[in-house]
Amino acid sequence: MSDLASRYLDITTRVASAASACSRNPSEIKLIVVTKNHPAQLVLDLLDLGARDFGENRDQEANTKASQVRNESAISHNWHFIGQLQTNKVKSVLEYADFIHSLDRQSLLDELIKRTASRSAKLGVFIQVNLTDDPLRGGVNESDLESFAQQVLECQQLELRGLMGVAGLDVTPESEFQRMADLSAKLLGIAPLATGLSMGMSQDFESAISYGATHLRIGTAITGNRPA
Repeated sequence: MSDLASRYLDITTRVASAASACSRNPSEIKLIVVTKNHPAQLVLDLLDLGARDFGENRDQEANTKASQVRNESAISHNWHFIGQLQTNKVKSVLEYADFIHSLDRQSLLDELIKRTASRSAKLGVFIQVNLTDDPLRGGVNESDLESFAQQVLECQQLELRGLMGVAGLDVTPESEFQRMADLSAKLLGIAPLATGLSMGMSQDFESAISYGATHLRIGTAITGNRPA
């Protein structure tokens, strides 16, 4: 078994175990392998291992990689854009992204509405919430979440999937996961289908699962360190 296969198996096993420990069905949890700084071949290898969802946060790298993978593999898979998205990159990102996890401000929402007007398939989006007091960290403020979500719901070409969390640097992950779970419960009052919670990474995904995470963004624990 290759090192990549061993790491992938380890993480999928741990995801299943963490889900079972809190009486959740592992099928409810989507594992997004963050492949930034790694070549397209790594994605192709992961497809062979069973991975179907991949995350990127830089458009220039992701667009080229996604195109190469789709040209070389017939296996169905999804691309998730998980980084802060500049409005001038939206057109490019929409060429490959199936989901955007970082809908974090009004100007980006306006651009997505404009760029998806002629799109046949709906674009899945997660509203990124800023759980800190630092506006530079990006994300919609908790106080503005309901009104912002209502705007997303009014756009026919956007499908609100749920929330993505941006945790503070000096707080415990569990406290932030609980805040996200509480915000998700409130969101469901106006968006019953927006059940997604995109939170949990390599170092804390098992805890995130216990608080209801549905989309895990895991990089190095699966991919290993980037090539030198």
